[in-house]
Amino acid sequence: MIARRVYFTGRVQGVGFRYSTKEIAKGFDVIGWVKNLEDGRVEMLVKGDEEEVDCFIEDITEQSHLANFIRAVDVETTSAGLLDGVRGFVIER
Repeated sequence: MIARRVYFTGRVQGVGFRYSTKEIAKGFDVIGWVKNLEDGRVEMLVKGDEEEVDCFIEDITEQSHLANFIRAVDVETTSAGLLDGVRGFVIER
């Protein structure tokens, strides 16, 4: 299991980005959360098998309708323990 923290930059707030990300997550065996940041970016923390996580991120950034809103994506590997106790994929407020 791995975890990745992803920051999406662009027109990613006010366009249903978080809701759509949650819907896309249903097609993958991942857990985590997505939330808006005050600086206009969207942050996502996701955990699962490496291939599953990477395919999920790729689907968001290249395959889905969300790709049109994304200007930059920053991905970093982080501690999988950050998602201990999280069930499913949720929208954080």
